[in-house]
Amino acid sequence: MPSDWQSFLASRDARIVGGVVSDFGDPGAERMATAEGSVVADLSQYGVLAVAGADARAFLHGQLSCDVEGLVDGGAVYGAYCTAKGRVLASVLVWSDAGSFFLLLPRAIAAGVRKRLQQYVLRSKVVLDERSNALAVLGLAGSAAAHAVAGVAGGAPQGPLEIARSDGIAAIALGGDRFLMLADAARAPGVWDRLAATLTPVGAPCWEWLEIASGRPWITAPTQDQFVPQMANLEVLGAVNFRKGCYPGQEIVARTQYLGTPKRRLHLAHVESDAAPAPGAALVADGAGEQSAGMVVNAAPAPGGGYDLLAVVQTAAAAGTVRLGASGGPALRFRALPYAVP
Repeated sequence: MPSDWQSFLASRDARIVGGVVSDFGDPGAERMATAEGSVVADLSQYGVLAVAGADARAFLHGQLSCDVEGLVDGGAVYGAYCTAKGRVLASVLVWSDAGSFFLLLPRAIAAGVRKRLQQYVLRSKVVLDERSNALAVLGLAGSAAAHAVAGVAGGAPQGPLEIARSDGIAAIALGGDRFLMLADAARAPGVWDRLAATLTPVGAPCWEWLEIASGRPWITAPTQDQFVPQMANLEVLGAVNFRKGCYPGQEIVARTQYLGTPKRRLHLAHVESDAAPAPGAALVADGAGEQSAGMVVNAAPAPGGGYDLLAVVQTAAAAGTVRLGASGGPALRFRALPYAVP
C-alpha cells in the first residue's frame, strides 16, 4: 500500500496491518454491517497488472484460460493463468480499456506473475507493467452500493462483469449488489470520502468473507501450482473457455473436462476455530489417519463467529467428516455454494 494512501486511510480511523486495512475500530460490528447493510472496503490486498502494446490481446489470449480475443471495452472476464501441467498459478479478473488490458489478482503474487509472463513476450509488441500503487482498488456491497457507484462513476454498470467509467474511475459489477471500483491514486481520497458518506467503511477481511460466500476463490502464494481449474470450480465461474486455442496447460485442462470427473472440488464450509485457517492448511478426513483430504484456499471471520472458508476437498471425503489441520482438529460444516457444480 502506498504510504500516502495508507496515511489517508489511517486519518479515517483505519487500522492497517501488513499493508492491509484490518478494520476501522470495531471488527465485529463491521462484519455484521457487511452481512446486513451496505459497505465499502479498501482492497489493497489486490494488485493490478497492465498489459499494453499492439500484440497485447493476442498475447494474453495465448496465456490465459479465458477468451481475451472476444473481450470488449465495457466488459470483464474471470480467467486463470496456468503452468504447462494445467495447475493454476493465478486466478485473475481481466478487463480492457482503450486497447490496454488489466489483470486484478492478489498483490502478493503480482510481481511473480508479471515476471513469468514477461518470459513469454519474446518478440511480441507487449509491455507489462505493475500498476498496483497507481490505482486504488475498492469493494462496495449492499443494497445502497449501486446508488453510491452511480454517484461517483456517473452511472452504475447493470449486468455482472459490466463496467462503467468516468474520468479516471472504473466500476465493475460483480453481481449480487457487489462492485469493484478502481480510481487513480490522486483521486482516491476524494472517492473514498464520497463513498464513505453513505456506505459503512469495513476492513479487508469483510470483503474476503463476501468473496468466500460467493464461492469465488483467489489463488495465493500457498496454493499456487496446486489445482487444475476445475478443482477450484473456475470453469463453473466462467474462467475457462473450452473453444479457444492453446494456452499453457490447455490440453490437461481440456482432458480433465471431457475425459473424467475431478476427484477434488471447491467447497464452502464453516469452522469454529481459535485461529484463522491459513491458505494452504491441510484438511484430513475421519478414518483416514493424517492423509490429506484437501486444502484451505481462502478463509475469513464469519459475522456470527468462527470462520467461513473455501477449500478444495476430495469428493468422497466431503460426504463424511473433514477436519482442519489434523485428525483432532475442528470439524468443517459444509454449506451449499451459491451455484451448481457438475
